[in-house]
Amino acid sequence: MDQIETYVIVPTYNEADNLDELLEQLLALPVSLGVIVVDDNSPDGTGQMADRWAEIHPGRVHVIHRPGKLGLGTAYIAGYKLALDELGAFRIMTMDADFSHHPRYIPAMIEMSRHKHVVIGSRYVPGGGQQNWDWRRIILSWGANLVTHVLLGLEARDTTAGFRLYRREVLASIPLDSIFSSGYSFLVEMLFMCQRRGWQIGEVPIIFEDRRKGQTKISRQEIFKAQYTVLRLFLRRLRGREPQRPSVPVVS
Repeated sequence: MDQIETYVIVPTYNEADNLDELLEQLLALPVSLGVIVVDDNSPDGTGQMADRWAEIHPGRVHVIHRPGKLGLGTAYIAGYKLALDELGAFRIMTMDADFSHHPRYIPAMIEMSRHKHVVIGSRYVPGGGQQNWDWRRIILSWGANLVTHVLLGLEARDTTAGFRLYRREVLASIPLDSIFSSGYSFLVEMLFMCQRRGWQIGEVPIIFEDRRKGQTKISRQEIFKAQYTVLRLFLRRLRGREPQRPSVPVVS
């Protein structure tokens, strides 16, 4: 089998209702793509379902089993390390398992990565948006993005999106084990570190669809953690502890 260039990391916890359909659609895409499922010991058997896919598609589906819910950020880091160190991935993507991030956008994100180091599947660029959100969630998302723009100076329109692509050199430049955030605020900290290192960031418009099956994983505690992360990074920015480096050219 030819070298797989792109691996998609899919953290899971109780996603048995979604996993089969998601993996089927991912593996059917017309791009060189593999999948890394990082399962946090799902009681509903998601991890065992992923193992069956890995048996049927050796080399294309990989599974990391963890003993319990250890946080979204640490799940991503476990996937990054496998993709970088063992699989030799050129591009590493992250996405949710619940179809809020649809696989159909992946080819466009891979295409943009030829010209950008980081690509975000974005709700807040022309052509993007969200479906089936109530007004509270819309205000929460809009407010979170406004705060990260103002306090952290982030230039991307969608700074809290988990649908992302990183080129290999980006992740290799970041001290992954030193990232403090472990939940959804990990996404903001990663983007902050990418921008401060001069990596060029692009956005592909997507329609974010509320999950079809299962229950949302966002809690009030996660919101408080995100607020703390933004404040911590803002102070780091003010103190100059994360210097802004010049923009890095994209090398194909």
